[in-house]
Amino acid sequence: MKKQLRSFFCAFRGVGDAVRGEAHLRFHLVAAFYVLLFSPFFELSAAQYAVLVLLMGAVMAAEMINTAVERVCNAVTEERNENIRLAKDIAAGAVLVLSAAAVAVAALFFLDGAAWLRVWDFFMQKPWLLPPLVCSAALAVVFVRRGTGRKRGDNRDSKG
Repeated sequence: MKKQLRSFFCAFRGVGDAVRGEAHLRFHLVAAFYVLLFSPFFELSAAQYAVLVLLMGAVMAAEMINTAVERVCNAVTEERNENIRLAKDIAAGAVLVLSAAAVAVAALFFLDGAAWLRVWDFFMQKPWLLPPLVCSAALAVVFVRRGTGRKRGDNRDSKG
């Protein structure tokens, strides 16, 4: 049982390290947050929510695998190596392909003019919610660009 608990601890630590160290992963987290925030206006089915959640998880997992490939390649050698370049480019390409598929699915689900009118009406009826929305967007930009502050093993504050 201790071995399994330690494995979970290591996995959660890996997620935290990835979030702290990878701006692309933070971007995907912010995108997922806003997709889930606005999704109730679109009256999605349980199956559509399942697809969204699976795609969000898959894109973030692919981003983390890409990061792991890059880190291992960088640990092997800092010299130019065609195989390492290929491995890194292919891993990044895998994230790109999956992200493009996720965007295509999101477009199918969210290109609904009537739903966007419901979003507009909601905020026109509750204008006091606009400033928190704008503030959340500003905080999201800071989160993506600057990260969570300190990186593991770094005694300095992260400067982006």
